[in-house]
Amino acid sequence: MSLRIAVFGQARFGRDVTVRLAEAGHEIAGVYVPPDGGRPDVLAAEAESRAWPLFRHRRFRRKGVAIPELVEEYQALGAELNLMPFTTVILPVEIVDAPKRGSLCFHPSLLPAFRGGSAIPWQIILGARETGVTVFRPDEGVDTGPIVVQRGGVTIDDTDTAASLYFDKLYPLGVEAMVEAVTAVHREDARYQPQSEEGASHQGLLDDEVARIDWSRPALEIDRLIRGCDPQPGARAQLGDDPIRLFGARLEAGDPGGEPGTIVGVDADRIAIAAAGGRISVARVRIGEGPKLPVSSAGLEPGVRLT
Repeated sequence: MSLRIAVFGQARFGRDVTVRLAEAGHEIAGVYVPPDGGRPDVLAAEAESRAWPLFRHRRFRRKGVAIPELVEEYQALGAELNLMPFTTVILPVEIVDAPKRGSLCFHPSLLPAFRGGSAIPWQIILGARETGVTVFRPDEGVDTGPIVVQRGGVTIDDTDTAASLYFDKLYPLGVEAMVEAVTAVHREDARYQPQSEEGASHQGLLDDEVARIDWSRPALEIDRLIRGCDPQPGARAQLGDDPIRLFGARLEAGDPGGEPGTIVGVDADRIAIAAAGGRISVARVRIGEGPKLPVSSAGLEPGVRLT
């Protein structure tokens, strides 16, 4: 026996989880991905290649109310389980609670800590030292539902960026956790552990306001901000009239060598920027609306002050 699964997701993670479940014998009743934004989505491409029913909707609610025709479209699939390996849409309760086996959602933190849509960057920015992944059954709150599978023990290193933490560490662990959770639901021995509010936290989405560098802050905090905002949206400062975003940060201890925000060193691969208690070296920058460049191509010189 297998489960009929409706998948709400996107990108490589959504594809890899869905393919693993299909290869384990489960039936993919339908795949929902965001509308085409000009870049091919690999989960959508996989669905098309395997003739899985594919749907692309921007939203499922209108003025806070479920869109009836989309609920009917979903109900016609006869899904026994909803899976949300990587979704950015808010699904109405009419879909979340519809299947007899409920819904499972992936989150890249050890819930209840770091609830919210930017969990990975915030863990770096706020200095967490260890993380993991959680698969939970969604409820009406934001990442507050009971936990089905949780796997920890992932170290956040001082060199990790949001990209390296996700792709190198949490991504493979997350795929396995999702498969494990579906297997437990299929066997009917899944245990739903309510989340404790002890240690719970919720952070907002990572936006340009959060990404703005305050050069009066300690070098350690600025380093974490740059790495947490790498690759998106990029921690930002001002270079004269132009915004400048910094990537590939590395904290260097010692004498800053200048006023915070001042470029105090330039070599072929990196620039060093003075900060309170040390220096921040960066490997790449984006100036204004231009492309992301290695610092060797950016024309930056010692003595230039970023604000």
